[in-house]
Amino acid sequence: MRRNTARGKIRPKISTMPRQKSEAAAFLDIYKLVVEKKRLQQELQTMDERRQQICDRLTILDQHINQLEGNVQQMRNASPQDPNAPQLVARPTPTSDTFETLFLEY
Repeated sequence: MRRNTARGKIRPKISTMPRQKSEAAAFLDIYKLVVEKKRLQQELQTMDERRQQICDRLTILDQHINQLEGNVQQMRNASPQDPNAPQLVARPTPTSDTFETLFLEY
């Protein structure tokens, strides 16, 4: 993805050599303006499509967030007798008798 460093007014492309005033020069300027117009319209359409994709994804994420928040509320309100509810089990603390000591010398 490229970023323009200067975000501001879109400047037209200019030629370094001025052309003589003629019908051909006028048609060339018209052609260049039409090409730039088509490019900008295509860019605008692409941006609109991307914006729609982002909005759709945000809607899906909001739905998932709401669903998960509902699940959390259900889990909080669940009674402790619920067989599916997680139960805390106390683990026995390890004693020094269960470990073997190993000495290493360099």
